[in-house]
Amino acid sequence: MRRAVYDYVASQGREVGRNEAAEAAGVQRTLAAFHLDKLVDAGLLESGFRRLTEKTGPGSGRPAKVYRRAPGEWQVSVPARDYRTLALALAETVDLLGGDERAEEAARRAGSRLAERGEDLGEVLRRRGYEPYEEGSRVRLRNCPFHLMAEEHPLLICSMNLELCRGLLEGLGEDPERARLDARPGECCVSFSKTNEH
Repeated sequence: MRRAVYDYVASQGREVGRNEAAEAAGVQRTLAAFHLDKLVDAGLLESGFRRLTEKTGPGSGRPAKVYRRAPGEWQVSVPARDYRTLALALAETVDLLGGDERAEEAARRAGSRLAERGEDLGEVLRRRGYEPYEEGSRVRLRNCPFHLMAEEHPLLICSMNLELCRGLLEGLGEDPERARLDARPGECCVSFSKTNEH
């Protein structure tokens, strides 16, 4: 239940009230509030207060408690592993050697191995941690699975991410040019056109 409540709040990309979370999870408001507050205690969500209606003045009620995904990143590995340090060293090596084109080629090949023809693009992206959502004629990605690396080496990681996504489309039997760089603050640098029209 707690995972379902977290997944719902995280997938919205905005603040969510207790009633909305309860309705989405199919539970009573008090149970949803319990799980939401436990997620805040664990540092996975943040909470605040705001009015959920346009009403103001006497009789408008007090602001509601709302929740949004916390900005931190969590990983659990038992026993402890440190892939990030090695990945940063490899990215720095690629930068120093000027191997961007080869890194992009490798990323595209890796992407094509992630999916099989006929699979649903949205499901493959969700499975890889991108958190896709539709906006107008594009599919945008709420989360960048390579966020920490992209902060350290943005040109290399974003260009590799684009090629990984294009390879993913090729693996699905779709037009790789549907993916393009389309950076937005707090989101992944890649987005997709919904159709083969770019």
